[in-house]
Amino acid sequence: MTSNDANVELPTRRKCGAMEVHRRLLTESESYRIARSEIENQTIELESTGAAAARGLARIPVVVHVVAHTPEQNISDAQIASQIEVLNRDFRAANDDLSTVPAVFEELVGDAQLEFFLATADPLGRPSNGITRTSTNVAAFDQGDGVKFVESGGATAWPAERYLNIWVCQLEGGLLGYAQFPGGPVATDGVVITHTGFGTVGTAAAPFNLGRTTTHEIGHYLNLFHIWGDDGTGCRGSDEVDDTPNQAGSNGGIPTFPRITCNNGPNGDLFMDYMDYTDDAGMVMFTKGQVARMTACLDGARRQLWTERHAPEPAVPRVEAPPATAEAPAVAGAVSVIGQPTVVSTDSGRMDVFVTGADGAVHHKWWDGSGWRPSQDGWESLGRPELAARAEWHAGDGEVAAEPSEMSAST
Repeated sequence: MTSNDANVELPTRRKCGAMEVHRRLLTESESYRIARSEIENQTIELESTGAAAARGLARIPVVVHVVAHTPEQNISDAQIASQIEVLNRDFRAANDDLSTVPAVFEELVGDAQLEFFLATADPLGRPSNGITRTSTNVAAFDQGDGVKFVESGGATAWPAERYLNIWVCQLEGGLLGYAQFPGGPVATDGVVITHTGFGTVGTAAAPFNLGRTTTHEIGHYLNLFHIWGDDGTGCRGSDEVDDTPNQAGSNGGIPTFPRITCNNGPNGDLFMDYMDYTDDAGMVMFTKGQVARMTACLDGARRQLWTERHAPEPAVPRVEAPPATAEAPAVAGAVSVIGQPTVVSTDSGRMDVFVTGADGAVHHKWWDGSGWRPSQDGWESLGRPELAARAEWHAGDGEVAAEPSEMSAST
């Protein structure tokens, strides 16, 4: 992550950082290595069951964290909506450009039966539009996950077992995006996209202005590998999917059919697949085998994401909390909240929330991985702090701006 002299050129060729993150976690984390092995074994057991057809449509709640260093990077709600629309077409094989698939590959096209929607409630059950906005003093981020933590100029994830977290920011070095495969740390779980590769309007820039970078990265999030198997051009790598042809390395731009590599003639590479590296206009499909693998992920590691119905979540009732005692924190009922909460999360999955109540006291509750404490809509009162003037907010503090137009550029 850099803060001043960032390399922020507009990408001209697809560059994904998911495998770099994957390899780093494999090197650094024993728990990730164990989780990945378990997930792959589970995938083998699940992907042949036809669970997608039995399951029907699965709906996934999304929160988009916009982390902006300049007003331009603070993308509009319309740009975010355009990306959600793309996802809902692409993951249902309902995109208009599906007609460009060569006839010999048409029978491979798969419908993932997935629908994405902006979350209607935040982790505390309060109404939300599924968008957070944070001003940062970081000029550009890399795949080191700095965008996911307030301390490094980013925004904290919402609980990863309940939301698909997508961070939109300026990425450096021509990086379009990256994702974390299932099995990684909950605090960094999700997808990161550079703002010029997100959606179809606003700052989205050709040749990555059709929303397909997010489709590609969510493929990784749902356990898909790159179609060529990430072995350079060796023809020996595998994406662990049976119906994708073997191919030598990635394809850029928009290749001409057939593109023959690895003795895979006469039909050649499936370069129009979302998990290749073509321009947005060149990638238009998932295969049935890829759908089976994503379905196994949704029936296994990411099952809670779509099976736990949490909308509408219980809202915080407008009830005054009783005063705290000096001897111990008072366990209160729900409180009347003033201002934005402060949320602190840890790698262990614990999340602590602090708010100021209408009584002037600070109230606290926490998520311990299995439920809210002291209760679903109860808080403990920590008493009234000494009165102090509220500090002026500065770019990089990690607070949420109410509207795109209200966010000022960092200096």
